[in-house]
Amino acid sequence: MGKQWMKPLGAVLVAGTLLVGGTAWVAPGNYAYAAEVQGVQQNVIHVVGKGEIQVKPDIAYLSIGVNSTAETAASAQKANAAKIQKVSNLLKNTWKISADDIQTSQFYVQPNYTYNDKEGQKIKGYTAHHTLTITYREMDKIGELLDAASGAGANNIENVRFTVENPENFEAQVIEKAVANADVKAGAIAKAVKRQLGAVLSVSQGDANVPVFYATESLMAKDVAESAAGTEIETGQVKVSTTLNITYEMK
Repeated sequence: MGKQWMKPLGAVLVAGTLLVGGTAWVAPGNYAYAAEVQGVQQNVIHVVGKGEIQVKPDIAYLSIGVNSTAETAASAQKANAAKIQKVSNLLKNTWKISADDIQTSQFYVQPNYTYNDKEGQKIKGYTAHHTLTITYREMDKIGELLDAASGAGANNIENVRFTVENPENFEAQVIEKAVANADVKAGAIAKAVKRQLGAVLSVSQGDANVPVFYATESLMAKDVAESAAGTEIETGQVKVSTTLNITYEMK
């Protein structure tokens, strides 16, 4: 839920009126006051201010998977368990990645089918799949880590996701930009109708937004010769943004 600030005028606007079925009902003796309220409501400007900045990501999520195929489901699962254990040991022991930062995000064993007109659909073996999602913070070593995982048996490296671990550190900056953006919009509107911009009457903030940037790295069945060249991963930048709904007095 967004944040909201409002001057006492907000209470003034609703005093003496009651909304019934979408129509304002005015208590006897309050007609003059209701007219005043209507005049106040007509002398406001509502705008949405947008603020955003581009920042370098400081955290990545790597999806590293292993596939194994065998004649039976049990054989496929057993072969895959040995492979994923090797990859997991590499991550924990060689790369010193905490177990808290390694999580199974996908696991399944499924049949593989063949089809021909004579026999129809038949099962031809099974494939076991196990994906680990790794939380990683050393941006300059991601390519090297992916190559090491591939060499250890990971044959389905799906994607790398970049984002900012603590977006609240940038909130003040994007709020300032959103206010400045709203001021420009409201000022332009007031000028266009030959009025002057007054004080801010209310502000409500939308949720801050930090999109996740995906860098898809297709290492499906990548062999050792290909990985010898080294994988280069570009982190780019991610956008941190927010919106403010601001109501101004118009003089």
